Order: sequence, then structure tokens, then C-alpha cells
Amino acid sequence: MAESRVIVYPPDETGGRHVRVDGETLGRAYRMHNLSVFLERVGMEGLDEVDVADSPLIEWHGGGPGVWPAMP
Repeated sequence: MAESRVIVYPPDETGGRHVRVDGETLGRAYRMHNLSVFLERVGMEGLDEVDVADSPLIEWHGGGPGVWPAMP
């Protein structure tokens, strides 16, 4: 999984951020925990929220790991 490309897109109108790994959509994350769960499902196990935020494997679009708008 080290070579995989993880992209977290900007928040949408619902406050969620689409997450893709190697072109495959994993879902919409509304907070770091959701993102951690998605990544675990594709083999990036053992990463907590801090690890995810600091990972060089993740490309953040429209704001970094601290940008999680409140859900409407």
C-alpha cells in the first residue's frame, strides 16, 4: 500500500470529503476517524488519526487534515 495514492477532496455541500485511493472511491469522510477507517479497509492498518494527518501518502485538496466543516 506504500505506493498507493490517497486523495482527500475539498469538503462538499454536506461537509463531507470524498476519499479516493488509486482512483477508487472509498466514500465520504466527515471527520478523521472516517478517513482512518477507510484507509484501514484498503490495507493501511494501524494508523490512528495523528498518523493519518501526518502521512506523506495523503494528498489533501481544499484544506489539510484540520478542515472538517460541521455537518448541516
